[in-house]
This record gives sequence, structure tokens and C-alpha cells, in this order.
Amino acid sequence: MAGVRINYKKLYRLCKEERLNVRKRGARKRALSTRPSMALPQDQNLRWSLDFVTDPLSSGRRFRILTVVDDFTRNAWAWWWTPRSPR
Repeated sequence: MAGVRINYKKLYRLCKEERLNVRKRGARKRALSTRPSMALPQDQNLRWSLDFVTDPLSSGRRFRILTVVDDFTRNAWAWWWTPRSPR
């Protein structure tokens, strides 16, 4: 069963007439400014990146891996694996 579509301005006016509490719609958030680009590391072990990778197994179970990568050498130094239950 589908709901009734009504103009939100008309709905706001009707709720105000009935003295119902109505929240106004929030404004769309916009980016304040552009971010400066991040400086490239000059040597190894100065900056590391972390990332979670998730993928399903053929049995339907999902696994998640945390990867740790050195940004200068691009070597993946560590992986941690945790099993996850299916949803």
C-alpha cells in the first residue's frame, strides 16, 4: 500500500494550523573550502595508511582484513584478519 504524496509546504502549513510541532527541513551541507594536498613522505616510517577490506567467502560468511601500508615504500607491513558473521 503506497502512501499519499503531499507537498511539504502544504503539510507544514496544515500542521502549523493544528498547532503541531513541526521541524523545518535542514539545509544541504556544502564543502567549506578545498583542502590543501597532503605532502609526500620523504622517508620510510613517516606516514602509514590503514584500510579495512571486506569480502564474502563462498560459504556466505564475510571476512574483514585490516591492512597497514607504509606510504613511502608502498609495502604492506601488517594484515589482521577477523571473521564476521553473515547478516
